[in-house]
Amino acid sequence: MTPPPVKGARRLTLLALLTAIALTIFIAEAQIPVPIPVPGVKLGLANVVTVYAVFVLGPWDALLILTARVLLGAAFSGQPMTLLYSAAGGLLAWCAMSLLRNVLGERSLWLSSPIAAVFHNVGQLLAAAAVMNSWAVMAWLPHLLLAGVLTGTLTGLSAQMLISRLRK
Repeated sequence: MTPPPVKGARRLTLLALLTAIALTIFIAEAQIPVPIPVPGVKLGLANVVTVYAVFVLGPWDALLILTARVLLGAAFSGQPMTLLYSAAGGLLAWCAMSLLRNVLGERSLWLSSPIAAVFHNVGQLLAAAAVMNSWAVMAWLPHLLLAGVLTGTLTGLSAQMLISRLRK
């Protein structure tokens, strides 16, 4: 059962709150050292908010949250390249999730997250290939695909449980 649409100041407040939560998770996660020596691998826990937003609020509100998180995350991290890589990966992941939302439905939304994570990694590698003007970065693709499936499944299951708990 889908909740009624949130409008006006209440909608803006909800989007701002979800953006703040996603940004806080993003910044906290950036402080966690990754034990795997593969560039670009991280848990992606901030994406729990994006998955939640796509399936509960709709793709367009999720895109607003994602865009604000990417812009603010790049500003707060002080790394301008974060903006390019996060935007490229995030946009492809959002497209995949938005399409899968109609196919999978809310009961199996956890399946959309690993697929979106794979698209996110492909987007990041394409951005890196464009920046470096070389396809050599695609050598990391198998490692990132495996990491994306594992972390995406964790993110998807977390979002599934979050939605289930909030519905009660």
